[in-house]
Amino acid sequence: MTTVERTFTVNPDPATVVGYLKDFAHAEAWDPGTESCTQESPGEVRVGTRWHDVSKIAGVTTELTYTLETLTPGRLVFSGDNDSAHTTDTITVQAKNGGSEITYEAVIEPKGAGKLGEPLLKLLFERLGTKTEQQMTDVLNGLSS
Repeated sequence: MTTVERTFTVNPDPATVVGYLKDFAHAEAWDPGTESCTQESPGEVRVGTRWHDVSKIAGVTTELTYTLETLTPGRLVFSGDNDSAHTTDTITVQAKNGGSEITYEAVIEPKGAGKLGEPLLKLLFERLGTKTEQQMTDVLNGLSS
């Protein structure tokens, strides 16, 4: 299991941040690995909504189905699944200095033969975590412009 966590601040208030991030299709803008992310469930975003995500990491394309598991004013939890991994992305948001403090935790659990590459995965996802923090900060701060 690989865990990557980042805590950072942005200008928008928590309601704006959660309102934006709850739609996982926006990962196309804030996640540097996401190439496309489309909502599969009809209607408004709510607990149980699913997305089809296509990501490219280190030159390898992977597809996952993400589901919104938790949606509260200060916490979002998405789970992603495919044949080679299960992921859990937890985003907590709290008010800080007129804006928001975000803690983003990604837990990646390889399945089957993927478990053999875990040491490499940790390095890869740490680097991706830094890029994600930078890109998410820029995108969220752009919401308040």
